[in-house]
Amino acid sequence: MDAEYTRARAPFSAAWKTPSFTSMRRAARNEIERLRLAIGVRIRWSEPTTLALIAVVSLSAYFILFPGVDLAVSDLFYRAGDGFFLSQEPVLRALRKSSTYVMALILLAALAGVGMRLFGESERRTLCARRCGFLLIGLLLGPGLVVNTWLKGNWGRARPIQTDLFGGEAGFTPAWTLSEACAHNCSFVSGEAASAAWMVAGLILLPRAWRAKAAVPLIAYAVALSMNRLAFGGHYLSDILLSWAITGLVLAVLHRVMVACPYAAAQRDRAGAFATA
Repeated sequence: MDAEYTRARAPFSAAWKTPSFTSMRRAARNEIERLRLAIGVRIRWSEPTTLALIAVVSLSAYFILFPGVDLAVSDLFYRAGDGFFLSQEPVLRALRKSSTYVMALILLAALAGVGMRLFGESERRTLCARRCGFLLIGLLLGPGLVVNTWLKGNWGRARPIQTDLFGGEAGFTPAWTLSEACAHNCSFVSGEAASAAWMVAGLILLPRAWRAKAAVPLIAYAVALSMNRLAFGGHYLSDILLSWAITGLVLAVLHRVMVACPYAAAQRDRAGAFATA
């Protein structure tokens, strides 16, 4: 796929070399055409975009049909008189705090990758910058806009610790049900789980040979961060799983558009579909 991307990318790299309005306009037109062709390639059932969409729909249907699952799972971490007893565990609190540093490290690496593109022209740097740009925009759109701004800001679902079943005063609200039980920074869906899912996408910054080895510990760390919120009474199980699925869908669509550059698009480029420099 990288070799196909490199062949498809060649005319765009050439267009950006000349700092003139004409070349910039031509490069922008090429980018728009490349995106149109990439999006237009037939979506396969096995690709991440399709799988993420299936996960969102399946999980949504499950928790709408069986809302009691959320209560049953949260009840495992709750004790009458002690509340969510694991919330004071030093190890779990340190685990939650560590996410700030891991996320900052991935963010700095992505920014550095984009910055390297400003200091030289090469296919490798162009591809690296595109991957880093995907990660940065993915953070803004997934955890930032969709999860924390749209869903958490509008659905009004009270956190487990805020509900009357677990020592609070608000009523329980099933997943995807609009409510006024919470005014801000609400439970549906989990922002920290969305950030954890985004961290997993940071594997794209590593060389291909390293990704499989790094995937297992990074996924385990991301899952632990997400489930930590369940143990603390900060989120229901549906908040966490749907946050992963929704963030995954946003990232999958963005990766398809920004990075994948399907083989069919490269073929059309060689046939002359793109404007040439």
